[in-house]
Amino acid sequence: MLVEVCTNSLESAINAEKGGADRIELCSELGVGGITPSFGLIESVLQRISIPVHVLIRPRSGNFTYSEMEFEVMLKDIEKSKELGAAGIVTGVLDENREIDLIKTSALYQASGKLHFTFHRAFDWLKDQTESFKKLQKLGVDAILTSGGKNNVDQGFNTLKKLNQIAENCQIMPGGGVNLQNIKKFKTADFKAIHFSASKFVETTNYEIPVSMNSEKFLQEKMKTLSDVRIIEEMVQMLK
Repeated sequence: MLVEVCTNSLESAINAEKGGADRIELCSELGVGGITPSFGLIESVLQRISIPVHVLIRPRSGNFTYSEMEFEVMLKDIEKSKELGAAGIVTGVLDENREIDLIKTSALYQASGKLHFTFHRAFDWLKDQTESFKKLQKLGVDAILTSGGKNNVDQGFNTLKKLNQIAENCQIMPGGGVNLQNIKKFKTADFKAIHFSASKFVETTNYEIPVSMNSEKFLQEKMKTLSDVRIIEEMVQMLK
């Protein structure tokens, strides 16, 4: 069974290889479901480990419906990841109706070339996962990372099994809540790949934090934040 470990740093990537992972998914900011890692991180990881590195292409947190400008960035991130030597791409786009945006997803797939292509957990937001899976198989996607449309793989286990039964040229890779307590049942159920982070919290400093840099108001999955031209103009006028 192929083991993919989701890693968010150089240290985590090295630990994944030491622990016996077959490959890693590299991202940043696990707390929001992951976003595209920096090119510096990608390059450093590729220089330090020998197992395949699959790069998450997700330009921001929140939903998976992207503007043309965001999509432009995603295509460039794929090209740069290829140049750096990534073995795979992990990405996906939904439309306004919570269906697969086949035009944008196909373009991302084509941009990835011969790299392994995983459609990520945007799959869990789709209205009809069975029909969507058939479309992605037809497109040529190599794997689907999914919790079965639920908050975790335990809740979505029955759906995961059903999807796995109709898998042909595309692997169903359970991910989202895989842990020491439940991992064996996925092997028993004949899944060919599994995804987890095996994360722990490590204190990085012992001093008191004087001002929090976390801001919950920006974590809204139906919206994104943009700089406002009008407000900027007004504030600039007040200073110039």
